[in-house]
Amino acid sequence: MNVAKLIQSKIQRQDPKAKDVSNPLSIAPMMERTDRHFRYLMRQITRRTLLYTEMITTAAIVHGDRAKLLDFSPEEKPIILQLGGDNPQELAECAKIARDWGYDGVNLNVGCPSPRVQSGNFGACLMARPELVAAAVEAMQKAVDIPVTVKHRIGIDDRDRYEDMAEFVRIVSAAGCHHFSVHARKAWLQGLSPKENRHIPPLRYEEVHRLKREFPHLSIEINGGITTLEQVRQQLNYVDAVMIGRAAYDCPYLFATVDRDIYGENITPTTRHQVVEAMLPYMDYWVGRGVKLHSISRHMLQLFAGQPGTKAWKRFISENAHLTGADSRTIAKALARVPR
Repeated sequence: MNVAKLIQSKIQRQDPKAKDVSNPLSIAPMMERTDRHFRYLMRQITRRTLLYTEMITTAAIVHGDRAKLLDFSPEEKPIILQLGGDNPQELAECAKIARDWGYDGVNLNVGCPSPRVQSGNFGACLMARPELVAAAVEAMQKAVDIPVTVKHRIGIDDRDRYEDMAEFVRIVSAAGCHHFSVHARKAWLQGLSPKENRHIPPLRYEEVHRLKREFPHLSIEINGGITTLEQVRQQLNYVDAVMIGRAAYDCPYLFATVDRDIYGENITPTTRHQVVEAMLPYMDYWVGRGVKLHSISRHMLQLFAGQPGTKAWKRFISENAHLTGADSRTIAKALARVPR
């Protein structure tokens, strides 16, 4: 069975009562990475891959500059807002705001192990409080008609048996969550930095596969250590969806063929040069509104990763994008240093 037919068969088997979140491939929410400019860049490469915002706390949304935090370009859809918080009422309020802002769904972060997140009593530490996560999911589900999903780890600290994760999913799914994005590593809340928590705890894919077998009515998405489309294809034999994180940022052109090879569209992938050329008017639009070119171009440094000219590309942008007056012409000059 080819990948496109496999995806359709998975969608057809989903719980008909579940709010639709069916998408076989997504780019993980990443702090200081998946902002609106990175997402717009990725839309020049793939139209179908599901995109996420950075995690945004409920307090920031309730009390902060919502336009700055939440605005996105229509081209970025489909897009999910990831929320950080532990108060069911505030999460429900933010879910309503997300719906009204035009987001396609909201995702609750139960996976981030950073000390700052822990001090706010949310993120990965919520895995020890499944009833609270369930209450939050239930409140959000009642507040909106867009999908409410959860991203979590396979475990935390010494609470890392498969049975612990299964119990977490059982309790939260009973509250109405039908889609779980599972980072296939445990998190150590003490002793490891967030960066170390992304690679030191070993990957345990089989436990995520088992979760899908034992909860066949749920949509289970796997995350962690997946860096190639061949790995994506392999994982889709066991789970409903695959989420790619750092590899998407380190090599964004990895996604150039997914609309054709994963989604089955009859299209020709956009070249790297075409991606850059499509970004030039976007850069001038934002630079004309006071945004520094570096805020956009920093996401493009790895576009030519592994290709001839990548060093010259990155060097020219790094040395010039922060200068006063830098605009799309700066990027065009950098592009001229890369052979077609």
